[in-house]
Amino acid sequence: MPIDTRRLGRTEIEVTTLGFGSAALGELFVKVPEPQAHATLQAAWDAGIRYFDTAPWYGLGLAEHRLGSFLHGQPRGDFRVSSKVGRWLRPSPDPANFHSDKWAGGLPFDIVFDYGYDGIMRAVEQIWMRLALPRIDLLLIHDLDLPHHKTDARVRAHLDQLSASGWRALEQLKSSGVIGAVGAGINVMGMIPKLLDAADLDAFLVAMPYTLMDQEPLAEEFPMCERHGAGIVIGGVFASGLLATGPVAGAKYNYRDATPEELERCRKIERVCAAHGVPLAAAALQFPLGHPSVASVIPGALSPEQVTRNVENFRYPIPAGLWSDLKSENLIRADAPTP
Repeated sequence: MPIDTRRLGRTEIEVTTLGFGSAALGELFVKVPEPQAHATLQAAWDAGIRYFDTAPWYGLGLAEHRLGSFLHGQPRGDFRVSSKVGRWLRPSPDPANFHSDKWAGGLPFDIVFDYGYDGIMRAVEQIWMRLALPRIDLLLIHDLDLPHHKTDARVRAHLDQLSASGWRALEQLKSSGVIGAVGAGINVMGMIPKLLDAADLDAFLVAMPYTLMDQEPLAEEFPMCERHGAGIVIGGVFASGLLATGPVAGAKYNYRDATPEELERCRKIERVCAAHGVPLAAAALQFPLGHPSVASVIPGALSPEQVTRNVENFRYPIPAGLWSDLKSENLIRADAPTP
């Protein structure tokens, strides 16, 4: 059964409502053998997924290499791909002893944060080579936020760099046709307004915080996207683990151990889902698509079995009563649009 597509905001880009996030293939938590990575992408393709998201950061180039190797064998008109700028890669001075504290494996490259003209152009040239694709459908400004840059002053400096010269690079790339649309990847609240002030963006990839656990962007940031005509893709749909595993010991929320309060909230949501015979992961995966600006959700996977499970949860029938019960128990916002 084909997967439906939606247009991404005001762009002409159509993406499948279920996409594929490739961070796990960059060996985020565990190492992934090459045959397993290829089989995982093949399973996604066979299931009808035609939108793939990646970034130089994922495995320090490894995820892009793997995705590019797979997509190189597919008809270019049949899929859409997004990647990200803001970092470019340079060889480690000691590759034999290279170790990244962020990736279980990956490639021996160091990162350079750069949101200026030259940095964005260099990043894009590297992306073209790793993906073996001369055109990227959606190019996203990546991780321009406080968690990655640590201080407000550094975030402000990078925003100034983007405004002063980086945006010119993005406009040139878009006007020349080698990228189809320009957007930004968002991890925290507060960055959508700042980035819309800095640049005329087509889309946002919201990795956090719009999930079944948190709908804070509905107050101001998503309405701002609607007024601007910016499309939205939802990454981190399982909140980095909790909404997939449920409230088990050691469950992750926002890439850290879930607090007792977060575990209890998830437990209550899971209880409502169970009362309707719906897996928690199915509700988490389908919930964001109720919003009219959301074009796609992009869960990751590191095995064909995980792809199959994601597709099954994506197609799982969910009664309207589940959403109304979650609202009546104040577990999701009363104004949250639902499927």
